[in-house]
Amino acid sequence: MTDASMPSKTSRDVVLLATADWDHPFWTNKQHVARSMAQLGHRVLYVESVGLRPPRLEAQDLRRVFRRLRLGLRPPRRVEPMLWVWSPLLIPAPRTALQRNLNRLVFAGLLALWRRLLGLRADLLWTYNPLTALLLPLQPSGYRQLAYHCVDDLAAQPCMPVPLIQREEERLCRICDQVFVTSLELLHTRSPFNPHIRYDPNVADVAHFARARDRSGPVPMDLQNLPVGPRLGFVGAVSGYKLDLELLARLARHRPDVQLVLIGRVGEGDPGTDLQLFQGLINVHLLGPRPYEQLPDYLRGFDLALLPSPINAYTRSMFPMKFFEYVAAGVPVVATDLPALQDQAHLAQLCSDTESFLTAVDRLLADPPGLGARTPVPLQNLPDWCSYSRRTQSMLDELHRRLHPASSY
Repeated sequence: MTDASMPSKTSRDVVLLATADWDHPFWTNKQHVARSMAQLGHRVLYVESVGLRPPRLEAQDLRRVFRRLRLGLRPPRRVEPMLWVWSPLLIPAPRTALQRNLNRLVFAGLLALWRRLLGLRADLLWTYNPLTALLLPLQPSGYRQLAYHCVDDLAAQPCMPVPLIQREEERLCRICDQVFVTSLELLHTRSPFNPHIRYDPNVADVAHFARARDRSGPVPMDLQNLPVGPRLGFVGAVSGYKLDLELLARLARHRPDVQLVLIGRVGEGDPGTDLQLFQGLINVHLLGPRPYEQLPDYLRGFDLALLPSPINAYTRSMFPMKFFEYVAAGVPVVATDLPALQDQAHLAQLCSDTESFLTAVDRLLADPPGLGARTPVPLQNLPDWCSYSRRTQSMLDELHRRLHPASSY
């Protein structure tokens, strides 16, 4: 172990149970928080998703299965200073008690082995997985502290084992030392389970996405090669439960002069996503996923950034990460008026229905570039807490206060 990997007196060793693989093209809270912790001087073992639902016989899931088979028997790999990634090989979404017990035995045993080999103390177990208690003994957990970072209502996603997730998530919340949530709806629904709960909205990698404000930077060729017309873009999962496909199809017909660009995997988390609505709409372009490092270049090429969401059980609890990413990129934003965004109405055009969404797009496109509503929101208008480093440090400070109530740290 190198000197850079040795803990300081004030650092903590963290085991972070994620619900996403480290190299997923669209980073979420899991990867960003792990990286922030490591950059703040804490040693982190990032445990990739163990699967909340059974895999399907489709290309995307099969690629994930083969990837896990390739990595699953290997020890944790160091991906950055102070940060290791482990890809556990388990039975995905086990259905029987025997399968769950086998997973628990293998997972807990290997985790203890890798922690010992890496020299990681049992300081903090930080989990995103509502089924954590099926993988590890949590009463007692063996860790000084246990934190649950609840960033979505996973039971509201398609194809999930709803009764199991609801039961286990309540159990996890009651056991945890601290629960953090990313929306007021999650705060409301999880508060009955634990008095130590705090609302910390989603944030953004502001420096990364602010690169799009440099108008002299590159614009990807696949955007440049589109037909002439304003480019209206969306970045994220192209999935029916999170993206209002009917609204997008209506917009494409309403404004045949614009090019609608969707960047992301189709059907991510929702295999029933149906794109038939886009048939015959030649101004809708599905580009597929793009690497995280290239996203600012794509946003640089957008005239407007779109966040059209249906209102359902999932989105009522959702604070879309891409909201602040769009704003940081300096692109005008037209978004559905989600409950979590209502405090941010000064940063975007928030719309309550299809007609107001279309009207907002028309109004923004009618303004001469650089004037009126299309003037980029100054970076200083973003909230002070809108960075992963600041939010992560604030959450760790809260955990420190729980351990040391008399400390002024």
